[in-house]
Amino acid sequence: MISNSGVPAVVPAGQMARNAQPTLGLANGLELRPWRLSDADALVAASHDPAICQWNLLPVETPEGARRRIERMHERWQAERSAIWAIARPGCQAMGLIGWGDMDLEGGSAEIVYWILPSARGGGVVVEAVKRVSEWALNDLGLHRLRLCHSVANPASCRVAAKAGYSLEGTMRSALLHTDGWHDQHLHALVQGDI
Repeated sequence: MISNSGVPAVVPAGQMARNAQPTLGLANGLELRPWRLSDADALVAASHDPAICQWNLLPVETPEGARRRIERMHERWQAERSAIWAIARPGCQAMGLIGWGDMDLEGGSAEIVYWILPSARGGGVVVEAVKRVSEWALNDLGLHRLRLCHSVANPASCRVAAKAGYSLEGTMRSALLHTDGWHDQHLHALVQGDI
């Protein structure tokens, strides 16, 4: 975001906290909405899915733990540290998670996080959701630079990044610890003006 003086502007503190987290519609009839306590079972299911656990740290074993995690998602919105949505059909339980972590409103950047349960994979849901939250982050929130990072051993996330318009900027060596050890990561980015 550029101010009238031509100097890069920052997202003002309080911009997120003073507003309720919006529900964002997707073209495929799904919605991105704030997580509800009734979505706890979806978090537990995700924590037991080998494909999700391979790439995400999701230590949620019980519905009680999942509800605490959902409460923290709402607290982190208020603290302007993250913006996490449930991917769901209207009126239904979550089938996935997407949003922004490592948010730096003053610096104008954030890193996307996402996963999808097996029943919803393969239909382009994640690509559509990445595009929508990216549009929100750049246009509505006013961030300048968005990152999508993934293990080089995760080609599905590389395809998501490319289809969502994120440019591959390079490889970060030994950048993320997974359950099987340190992984090199691809760094993709989307900046103001790309879309």
